[in-house]
Amino acid sequence: MLNGDVIDSRKFNILSLDGGGSKGVYSLGVLLEVEKQFGRPLCEVFDLIYGTSTGSIIASLIALGKPIEEIEKLYLNLIPKIMKHKRANKRSEELRKESKSIFSNLKFDSFKTNIGIVATHIEYAKPMIFKSNDLQAHGRKGSFESGFGSTISDAVLASCAAYPFFNKVKVETKIQGKPLLMDGGFVANNPTLFAIADAINGYKIAPEKINVLSIGVGEYPEPSKGFFWNKILNSLPFWLARKTLSCNTNTNEIIRKILLPHISCIRINKSFTDKIYETDLLESDITKLEKIFQLGRESFPDFENEIIKLFER
Repeated sequence: MLNGDVIDSRKFNILSLDGGGSKGVYSLGVLLEVEKQFGRPLCEVFDLIYGTSTGSIIASLIALGKPIEEIEKLYLNLIPKIMKHKRANKRSEELRKESKSIFSNLKFDSFKTNIGIVATHIEYAKPMIFKSNDLQAHGRKGSFESGFGSTISDAVLASCAAYPFFNKVKVETKIQGKPLLMDGGFVANNPTLFAIADAINGYKIAPEKINVLSIGVGEYPEPSKGFFWNKILNSLPFWLARKTLSCNTNTNEIIRKILLPHISCIRINKSFTDKIYETDLLESDITKLEKIFQLGRESFPDFENEIIKLFER
């Protein structure tokens, strides 16, 4: 619904949410304004929600029917608890504890709309996407198991396992054994292409009937954290991980524009060059996080008319 109007039922609406650790608060700032514009819970607006890493947490909460204001409060409480730790083990332990607290033992049949949570299968060196609906299956539909039979919490943990910032994760599934997984950002930090593939090849939706809202986490100058911490973060494993996630995001967006220009898509991911916005995926300063959230809200008006036009009756 947009301002009380009924969305055209012939359209298939997709929400795609990037990974980016703490910077996910930017996505929430955008989403708060989007939800206000639609005037209803986003799980009732979007037929399919895809999320990677921090985007998988937000996507899952939206798909469970949570309002953005509630997710924002949860996030601003959650992020400092996790990111204040200097070691991957501690961050991973805290993330697991908080994920269990948020999602309990809920499984994918709890979602109110369809979802895709992107992780990376280390042994097979390919995506492993936790999906909610057998219509999203591309082959082997008969053996499809929603979320591979895993819990939402475990799927989210796998999607967020941004090694070496976080530990890799083993997930117990019904049909895939116990694969060792890591952050979905290594295969699709911007998961829009996978969501469109599900719509076209899974749901058999004609391209002209697909609407996509793709939301990033914003782009900012990298902060200075002091000599020793900077030395660690700029060592090859950490530097390479950050650059891989950034390159993946930009590459997927370029491919979408080149190969799928006929699919209606709005991409919101603004850049902020002022040094006061220095941040990274491990940000734990609540004041900085609140500023980034507001940047998301302030980004929305630049796209408001496009969104109204795209989703109008």
